[in-house]
Amino acid sequence: MSKHDSARALLEKTSGKPWYREWGEAIGVALILALIIRTFLFQAFKIPSGSMEDTLLIGDHLLVNKFIYGSHLPWSDDRFLVLRSPQRGDVIVFEFPMDAELPFYKRRDFIKRVIGVPGDVVEVRNKVVYINNEAVVLPQEVHKGPTFSDDERRDNLSPVKVPQGHYFVMGDNRDRSFDSRFWGFVDKSKIKGLAFIKYWSWDSTNNRPRWSRIGRTIK
Repeated sequence: MSKHDSARALLEKTSGKPWYREWGEAIGVALILALIIRTFLFQAFKIPSGSMEDTLLIGDHLLVNKFIYGSHLPWSDDRFLVLRSPQRGDVIVFEFPMDAELPFYKRRDFIKRVIGVPGDVVEVRNKVVYINNEAVVLPQEVHKGPTFSDDERRDNLSPVKVPQGHYFVMGDNRDRSFDSRFWGFVDKSKIKGLAFIKYWSWDSTNNRPRWSRIGRTIK
């Protein structure tokens, strides 16, 4: 009898189950745990565009905390165990509002920074963001091309009030970001979580990892 056969026989003898059932149950438990973690706790996300430069670069891989704003019940917009609401400055992942009418498998996830919370009045004057009539310039904010659009709203946006249960978001690279200036607010129910750490980063131009970015928290 081979060592492999001996191991199978010992496993079946100690557990009372065939080896293939033992392995099947172990794999099943692992898959269930992975599904629970992805659904309620954490999810991986890859940066596909330059709208969040220089905070996030194309090729950055992130982990998103899905429970901090409350975990979604399956097939529902309801949340439970809410730790806190999104705050100004949070970098969030959300379902793109303009994809709401598409089948779920075609909907895209976007990542932006929260600029306005419910009740805020947001305005943009000559690229400067005003919240409740006070200028707000974040340290992460940059303005560099190529520009996303020549739409006037990119640099000058009339005052808008953020409704209850919604958020106004913008990319850190203000000239390259397709965000709330153009398509409106993000419904809280569509927010998937808070981006909090870069666990991997790949520079596709030079075909090498960006070691200095790996393990860095997102601020």
